[in-house]
Amino acid sequence: MQVEKFHDLPLEDVIGDRFGRYSKYIIQDRALPDARDGLKPVQRRILYSMYVEGNVHDKPYRKAAKTVGNVIGNYHPHGDTSVYEAMVRLSQTWKVRNVLVEMHGNNGSIDGDPAAAMRYTEARLSPIASELLRDIDKQTVEFVPNFDDTSEEPIVLPASFPNLLVNGSTGISAGYATEIPPHNLAEVIDAVVMRIDRPNCTVSDLMQVMSGPDFPTGGIIQGMEGIKRAYETGRGKMIIRGKAIIEDMRGGRQQIVITEIPYEINKANLVKKVDDLRIEKKLDGISEVRDETDRTGLRIVIELKKEANAEGILNYLYKSTDLQVPYNFNMVAIHNRRPKLMGLLQILDAYIAHQKEVVTNRSRFDLKKAEERQHIVAGLMKALSILDEVIATIRASKDKRDAKDNLIAAFAFTEAQAEAIVSLQLYRLTNTDITALQKEADELAKKIYELQTILGSEKKLLQVIKTDLKRVKKSYGDERRTMVERDIQEIKIDMEVMIPQEDVIVTITKEGYVKRTSWRSHNASNGKDFGMKEGDRLLARFDCNTTDTLLLFTNKGNYVYLPVYEIPDIRWKDLGQYITNIVALERDEALIEAIIVKNFEEDQRYLVFATRNGMIKKTELKQYKVQRYSRALVAVNIKGDDEVVAVKPTDGTRNIILFTHGAYALRFDEEEVTPIGVRAAGVKGINLRDGDYVVQAVCVTDDEYATVITQRGAVKKMAVKEIDLSNRAKRGHLIFKEVKTNPYYIVGVCVMREQQVLYVKHANHEIEEVATEQLKPRDRYSNGSPLVDSGSNAVLEVWLENR
Repeated sequence: MQVEKFHDLPLEDVIGDRFGRYSKYIIQDRALPDARDGLKPVQRRILYSMYVEGNVHDKPYRKAAKTVGNVIGNYHPHGDTSVYEAMVRLSQTWKVRNVLVEMHGNNGSIDGDPAAAMRYTEARLSPIASELLRDIDKQTVEFVPNFDDTSEEPIVLPASFPNLLVNGSTGISAGYATEIPPHNLAEVIDAVVMRIDRPNCTVSDLMQVMSGPDFPTGGIIQGMEGIKRAYETGRGKMIIRGKAIIEDMRGGRQQIVITEIPYEINKANLVKKVDDLRIEKKLDGISEVRDETDRTGLRIVIELKKEANAEGILNYLYKSTDLQVPYNFNMVAIHNRRPKLMGLLQILDAYIAHQKEVVTNRSRFDLKKAEERQHIVAGLMKALSILDEVIATIRASKDKRDAKDNLIAAFAFTEAQAEAIVSLQLYRLTNTDITALQKEADELAKKIYELQTILGSEKKLLQVIKTDLKRVKKSYGDERRTMVERDIQEIKIDMEVMIPQEDVIVTITKEGYVKRTSWRSHNASNGKDFGMKEGDRLLARFDCNTTDTLLLFTNKGNYVYLPVYEIPDIRWKDLGQYITNIVALERDEALIEAIIVKNFEEDQRYLVFATRNGMIKKTELKQYKVQRYSRALVAVNIKGDDEVVAVKPTDGTRNIILFTHGAYALRFDEEEVTPIGVRAAGVKGINLRDGDYVVQAVCVTDDEYATVITQRGAVKKMAVKEIDLSNRAKRGHLIFKEVKTNPYYIVGVCVMREQQVLYVKHANHEIEEVATEQLKPRDRYSNGSPLVDSGSNAVLEVWLENR
């Protein structure tokens, strides 16, 4: 009878179980290093495979492909590319503080170039890698069967130095990531010795000998507090910056020379980024950028123009490029088969505990071998003392087995001693050999005593560990490469020094096309043939300077912060750059207002926001100044289906008038609106009737005029004083007569300035210019003049443009 082998299981249980197993595997056996030897499994298998094959530092190099094949075939059944890349990284002097693999051939570069294919390169273990594998043949660490049970592999290496700290580690697994920086070998060993001598020492004590990470690429690290926090908790932040000097050149010019760059930074990308700043004119003062790196060392030269501020430009490069980067410690390692966030003390303790185990196992192995040899030597010495009888016994025997049995029966030798005697070569039967045996016996007794002392005394055991560490330090220790500075330097950038000051024209269209244009390009077209899509219109035009800042506000309550010098420089006749190519916006998000700011710190400048549902908010302009502006920022908190309809700058002394679609207007002093924070929602501005909504808001003085346009094409120019001054959150006054058939609805309001033109857009998309000079001021109850021929074609939109 056939049994169905199907299980009816919930999908979530199956996926949960399988992902759990997968996660456990990649956490324990792929992506995270072991706290004891600082190696991931693939790295450990590469080193062990090379060791087993005799591919060590005092033997000739071998093809890398052979090593990769051995690793895959014997220990690590994964892709050859991943194994080779792991092997290459262990040989890269700009990635690893003390390289574990020496390589002949192209093993990549700090510019991000890939290594040559493994069939072209050759490799062998480096001298210091042998220290990780030292005494592995003495049963110092546990071995387990490999994936196909044909051989065994170590679960950890003996590690004669704390590799986790010396070479650091980086990796991402399921739910865990690790970021441990490399350190100086001599300093780390001093820290281990201090921890052994003073088990109660603190992180502060250890930092007297181990001041911080030491990167293979050198550089400068800032922020001792962050380093200390990381050593205490496993997490912390510091700043890494490249090493740069300012050199004087002939002709009164200067140049910035970079000789060291931050760890893990691609040099070619850094050079390109600096050159892009020059090409795009985002940074004035750079005349040329050259990469002069050669076999003598890294060297990037940035030549400056004659009047350039070298200090200011260097600070800008620190701020805006990878010449300075943050580094976040995340010291996660596998400890007792589990991922654990470890501070410096826990990492040192894990390593010391591992070394205790290694030295104990090594001492037991050596003791067993020494005792076995002592036993043999004692038998040989006894045999030499009764040599004639021994020879006679052997000659009287039939074969080797019989000889051994006779020796054991006649002289009480053990099996091992009898084997050694019958295997003895004749030349050893000289008088001198007894002396050598006696000397060997004395040495063995001394060695056995020492090994027994190590195994019987914790103090002696720790002394051996310290001696081994000091030997490694003496052999492989070198000078620190990275300079450590206590405080993180605050970089202040004087943008006026950095940016080429130029008078430019900035234009923004309603559909969101932004561009910066030089006056030369504008004049070449006589200000005509402005590049714009059909059906689009100008939202704003500013005659400004590259040191100014453009703020663009959207109907969703967000704003875009754009320094003018960063706006793409585009010809007057060409289309601008679409705003979403600069900053991501939502699909239905539209620009409603643009403001140019010369100085955010000006006193008593505010922005007033009005929303469709009648909310109003006032915030100090300087609160909208930011340092990071790679995305749209919140300008006002919008609730539900509400949206912003107006954003107006004000000096704090004006009146605010809110106009509604239903022809209501409410005028009140702006002092009634208390300034609040950027992310706040504001307060109620007007009490709307059901179905009504705010169309526009204006900030005016008593002597100004507002021009109101209705959907019927009626245009009315009225003095602001015609609208009675009231209080916030009231209903306001009707400013058109109520008409039962075809009532007046406001579609737009403008406060006209000189040199401005009023445009009206109809439902059929026709655009009409309104001759506002003909308008006479009307009172509040007038319905205005039908200057716009609407007919059945309702007015959709109204706007102003400069002449």
